[in-house]
Amino acid sequence: MSGGMQTEDWKAEWQPVVDAVGRDFSDGETVFGADPVERGAIRRYLEPLEFDCALHTDPAVARAAGFADVTMPYTGVLTWTIPPLWQPGEVLFDSDDRNAQPVRSPINNQDMPLGPKTTGFFGTDIDIDFIRPVVAGERIGRRGRRLVSCVPKETSVGRGAFLTWESDVVTETGEVVARIRIGTYAYVPKNKTEASDD
Repeated sequence: MSGGMQTEDWKAEWQPVVDAVGRDFSDGETVFGADPVERGAIRRYLEPLEFDCALHTDPAVARAAGFADVTMPYTGVLTWTIPPLWQPGEVLFDSDDRNAQPVRSPINNQDMPLGPKTTGFFGTDIDIDFIRPVVAGERIGRRGRRLVSCVPKETSVGRGAFLTWESDVVTETGEVVARIRIGTYAYVPKNKTEASDD
């Protein structure tokens, strides 16, 4: 077998993922954020940004604009859809190593049932279509985890695939308030000797 063929063999491991484009890996399940949106959390979110908008801070202004309460800044939509990382009685970090990772996380690729096992993961891009603002008192979550694309590629950090996922952001009543597309890169990191040979 030629060297060129051997170097491309790793891409074949991603073919089941490429073939799964269009599949909803959550089977339509909705995963809600850890807490409902509430005024105090909105205030804490705005504070370091010094993001001064009365719709987010003044209930009277928000009501005058037609909302039931202050609105969550659109940029907070991901924050309020992330489920809890830790719950009482659980161990989230089982190592005290300097770069220890949590045992589980809702924002990595650990639960991917297809393709090669990867240990490296990072976000590459995000695209959000907003339908309406979320107001204090509502709880939101992400429904669905549709695979939109899979492009295997070797990069300077390793071999893996660029994946794009799509979810609906919904309220507890099931109303869609936004649609999110998140790009990620899941990969097997190059080992140090390989990296030093480049």
